[in-house]
Amino acid sequence: MNIHKNARLTPQGRALLVQRVLEEGLRPTEAAQAAGVSPRTVYKWLARFRDEGEVGLRDRSSRPHASPRATAEPVRAQIIERRRQRQTYRQIAQALNLGHSTVARLLQREGLNRRLGALAPGRPDNRYEHAAPGDLLHLDIKKLGRFVRPGHRITGERQRKSRGAGWEYVHVAIDDHSRVAFSTIYPDETGQSACRALLAAVRYYAHLGIHFKQVLTDNGACYQSRRFARLCQRLGLTHRRTRPYSPRTNGKAERFIQTALREWAYARAYASSDQREQHLSAWLHQYNWHRPHASLDYQPPISRLGFSVNNLMRLHS
Repeated sequence: MNIHKNARLTPQGRALLVQRVLEEGLRPTEAAQAAGVSPRTVYKWLARFRDEGEVGLRDRSSRPHASPRATAEPVRAQIIERRRQRQTYRQIAQALNLGHSTVARLLQREGLNRRLGALAPGRPDNRYEHAAPGDLLHLDIKKLGRFVRPGHRITGERQRKSRGAGWEYVHVAIDDHSRVAFSTIYPDETGQSACRALLAAVRYYAHLGIHFKQVLTDNGACYQSRRFARLCQRLGLTHRRTRPYSPRTNGKAERFIQTALREWAYARAYASSDQREQHLSAWLHQYNWHRPHASLDYQPPISRLGFSVNNLMRLHS
């Protein structure tokens, strides 16, 4: 409950006012003077207390008991239905012979006044997880700018730039079941670099005892190249692609990229992009072996692989 800043009485103050009159024997005028209110106010709260008890001392809604000129419920239902059919305010107002402001006010109250996307139910969450490590490998690429000195994110200066430094591409891989991740950096996103990244990822996961059956990528040119298709065939991988303009299909890789940007790429003031690249392997180790993962009941991804203590010590050394 919000109490007005200039209010003389709160529910507790009203109860004290009533107590002074009924139990302590003060006259209403004396109680009014002590509380800084008028005698009429004292009589009002006394009457409410006698009729309703302590409940009567609470604030009441200022909404009227009846609103004869309010929009009728059948008309309100028609306004909402027409809005869900993508009709504009003016179309609804003309069809129902209502004022434009009336339609706007009612739709704003219903939350249907802004984007047309709010008129349709949201798409359900696309959450899935394969049953075992190696069932599916997610691949994606993140483009990062190279630099030879700290940029404006750190220094705040936009005049000194690393002109001509170019770009580098982080090729990301993540196991669907365990969320164990791997990344390599190449100077481009060509089919050749995508193949080199896939081979490096396959070798890394084989070291952990994971052998993949399928690989999921977006529709980038490097993943549609013949070179990449031949490599997948040679490795015995079924190549699946996401639907166009549907990054949620490859959501685990997209989410990992967000985490990598926040906790690795932009987490500290690197002197150069080369130093940032050198720190990648250490951060990946932290992510896979020590960082709690929310979707894994706050256990690190490596916990999903079911290693024995001896295997863990050998791989962790």
